[in-house]
Amino acid sequence: MKRTVLVTGGAGYVGAMLVPKLLARGFAVRVLDCYYYGHEPLALLRGAEGLEEIDADLRDRAAVARAVEGCDSVIHLACISNDPSFELDPDLGKSINFDAFEPLVDASKRAGVKRFLYVSSSSVYGVSEAPEVREDHPLLALTDYSKYKAMCEPIALAANSKSFEVVVLRPATVCGYSTRMRFDLSVNILTNHAVNNKKILVFGGKQMRPNIHIDDITDLYVDLLDERAELIAGETFNAGFQNRSIADIAGIVKTVVEQELPDLGPIAIETQSTDDNRSYRVNADKIERVLGFKPRRTIEDAVRDLTRAFRAGRFPNSMTDPLYFNVKLMKDAEAVAVHS
Repeated sequence: MKRTVLVTGGAGYVGAMLVPKLLARGFAVRVLDCYYYGHEPLALLRGAEGLEEIDADLRDRAAVARAVEGCDSVIHLACISNDPSFELDPDLGKSINFDAFEPLVDASKRAGVKRFLYVSSSSVYGVSEAPEVREDHPLLALTDYSKYKAMCEPIALAANSKSFEVVVLRPATVCGYSTRMRFDLSVNILTNHAVNNKKILVFGGKQMRPNIHIDDITDLYVDLLDERAELIAGETFNAGFQNRSIADIAGIVKTVVEQELPDLGPIAIETQSTDDNRSYRVNADKIERVLGFKPRRTIEDAVRDLTRAFRAGRFPNSMTDPLYFNVKLMKDAEAVAVHS
């Protein structure tokens, strides 16, 4: 019999690229998602053998109980993603990112789930001058989004047992192409501006950001379902690759876009001030040492993939369509709710 994995947020930016990999590996996949960003991200998979979709809210405890029933593992991705989206409606963010978390863990344990992957965030480190931020670094979350991500970690780890194996991941900022595209992440933002405005806006520039390609992080999540329990149960891992300043990322984007789309001509870089001072260098030696995981794709690969997708016409109205920007879509939904 196929093992069944529940992916919460399976129609999101990362989930949409994770689900087909799980199906290809032979898992039965159950997606729990409220489809806030539409049903298109999984459209090409719809009807595939082994895929079940549950259109429900993570805060619906009855729906969660049904979703985890019969599952061998859970990959928890669902959340209100990124700081601006969270701050737009803090109560909504807290209710999904934190309040719904422990009930999900409890329901998973009661259902007999054997392995639970909690996807936290490297943003829990906030600002750090340390040359390399390892897993034992103090958590200095600067925003509510990061704070609640961090507060879920001990809840998850406290539930770890021989029959309920918990692993916590702190991924770097993800970049690259997805069928549920986001242009509110650093590498993706700069690529969008380069291709469509022929100008890259850099806010600040000195802040260091850890990055990881979407194909690498989704490969990791799949592999963790088959990893030996003694290596991962009760453990926390950073999952990052290239630590680069925003200014360096802009330079990479400029170079790759000019190579891939020479007809655009030179791409300008303009620097402006910012109050976003988050800066940290994530060290991912532990996950390589313990699990042998080393990312194989680069920021350049992500920019190249995105540029070719632009060339193929896959992102219509990418500068203005709220679908590509979490906070814009939430504002539009809020406006509709107010006037309805």
